Amino acid sequence: MTTNGSNSTPKPLWLLAELTYRCPLQCPYCSNPLDMAKYADELSTEDWFRVFREARAMGAVQLGLSGGEALVRKDLEELIAEAHRLGFYTNLLTSGIGMDERRIRAFKEAGLDHIQISFQASGAELNDFIAGNDSFQHKLEMARLVKQYDYPMVLCFVLHRHNTGEVAQILDMAHALQADYVELATTQYYGWAMLNRDQLLPTREQVRQAEAVAHEYQERLKGQMKIFYVVPDYHEERPKACMSGWGAIFLTVAPDGTALPCHAAGSLPGLSFPNVREHDLDWIWNDSPDFNRFRGDGWMKEPCRSCDEKTKDYGGCRCQAYLLTGDPANADPVCSKSPHHAELRRQVQITTEQPAQLEAPLIFRNMRNSKRHIGLPETDAAPTRHVDRTIVTG
Repeated sequence: MTTNGSNSTPKPLWLLAELTYRCPLQCPYCSNPLDMAKYADELSTEDWFRVFREARAMGAVQLGLSGGEALVRKDLEELIAEAHRLGFYTNLLTSGIGMDERRIRAFKEAGLDHIQISFQASGAELNDFIAGNDSFQHKLEMARLVKQYDYPMVLCFVLHRHNTGEVAQILDMAHALQADYVELATTQYYGWAMLNRDQLLPTREQVRQAEAVAHEYQERLKGQMKIFYVVPDYHEERPKACMSGWGAIFLTVAPDGTALPCHAAGSLPGLSFPNVREHDLDWIWNDSPDFNRFRGDGWMKEPCRSCDEKTKDYGGCRCQAYLLTGDPANADPVCSKSPHHAELRRQVQITTEQPAQLEAPLIFRNMRNSKRHIGLPETDAAPTRHVDRTIVTG
């Protein structure tokens, strides 16, 4: 992978259009940035049409429509129709809140290819607690309508300490709904999830049991329902090949038009990502300094630079490296070869083995002063706190 010029840079195949950060849910693991107000000046319909045209001209074929909650956008049907006209395979990633049969029918007419509905749990009590509203029954109705309108039914469940023990119930529910695909998406610790990491991170034993249950159901339901289970990074010995490499195939455009190589890259210090209001996508992708910052391997430090696995994992996640070590150019501490790996292991052990951590409240999205607890009464005894998540500063 090279870093200079449109003739040598890989092309973006996947465009994620984060249409808005507005959302009716208040999930404490939301990956949206903490400073969401910064992105409040959203792109217009015509702005998005231009972004779609430019991305398609560059070779993008997959389009994800997400948020926040994409259904908040009143022009969503128009955006879908234009993307379909341009030849994108379109994916709507949604909570289902704000959707009804009329809108599903309109999406079908506009050419939408795929709807993924997210759930917070397998039952109403925990689902509605995490979501911050009474949404479980509506989600079930929307899932059934998705199936009725002949979409592939794709369900996503974000796993964390409080629902990882529900994997069997989750998969039973998905099977009863006749889901075609189920993603057991273990929480990734960015944005609001990082703020709540100590309250969300599952224990190693929870992960082991959940993985075993997922594998059992994969065998049992082979040919009926595809199940994807992703082990939490923090319990692994090798990092994920994040986005198949920085600026390799994945391009995100935030609600205000900021272009990013991944949805969390805006958290990295010292980088000033370009905006589609000021530059065309071709220049942003091929020539902007920050999209080239971590392409290839010229930026790598040891042990990544001489590692024979660097073309497999690209040094891991740059955002995770920054959040855990203070330097985005460090090896992802998830990797056992990283000099920071032992400290991550120690922190994970402390976090998952000390019950006192549960005394701290979850901080819900849009509710920075929340004192809501899981399994504990509402009280003023446990103050909301913002913990410094950097484990190593060297």
